[in-house]
Amino acid sequence: MIIFPAIDIQNGTCVRLTQGDFATAQKVAACPVETALGFKAAGAGWVHMVDLDGAKAASPQNSEIFIKVAAKTGLKVQIGGGIRSMETVEFYLANGISRVILGSAAVKNPTLVKEAVKVFGEKIAVGIDAKHEMVAAEGWLDTSSVHYIELAKRMEAIGVRCIIFTDISKDGTLHGPNLEQLEALSRAVSCDIIASGGIKDIHDIQALRDRKLYGAICGKSLYQGTLGLQEALRECETR
Repeated sequence: MIIFPAIDIQNGTCVRLTQGDFATAQKVAACPVETALGFKAAGAGWVHMVDLDGAKAASPQNSEIFIKVAAKTGLKVQIGGGIRSMETVEFYLANGISRVILGSAAVKNPTLVKEAVKVFGEKIAVGIDAKHEMVAAEGWLDTSSVHYIELAKRMEAIGVRCIIFTDISKDGTLHGPNLEQLEALSRAVSCDIIASGGIKDIHDIQALRDRKLYGAICGKSLYQGTLGLQEALRECETR
């Protein structure tokens, strides 16, 4: 299982949210590049980055930061937030980003997802964020009438191979991931599943690894010290 340390960007700085609420944003680090270099020093190969301003504005707002992180650290960067067009997908992938995450577009513009997957294949992931099992979009500000498993099946049918699933009620709480929903998703589709939201400690990492998930995104747990990145990476490498 791949560990994806997370860096969320708001107004150019590294922050964490609780349950997707922008009003809860707390600064957790000063420099995105230095933070990413710290993750690399611990042994990470990937970093998960989110343009929170972009998610809210429905267009990229901090793209230069993500491109700089990729260039300066050599880490594989997966980026989501505000990506609503092929032009933006192409821009990121042409400038050193390894994987682009389409979130709101999966609900509102599945044609874009289909086109992006056709052109870029596994460099495209879909982020499915759910509140009470229903998909949320537009920076989690809108809740749709689409069930998360139904959306996952639609995405699988158009060729998506990687899904990042977040239970919004768990995100940033350190209360543990939603194992029940993750298991249901893993059974429903053949896509690689990356778990996001609620991961607190090594026991959560072990639980996700034992369910044979593709990856786990860790944010607040790393910044608050309830999970050690080296320990998490070791746990995934040795089993």
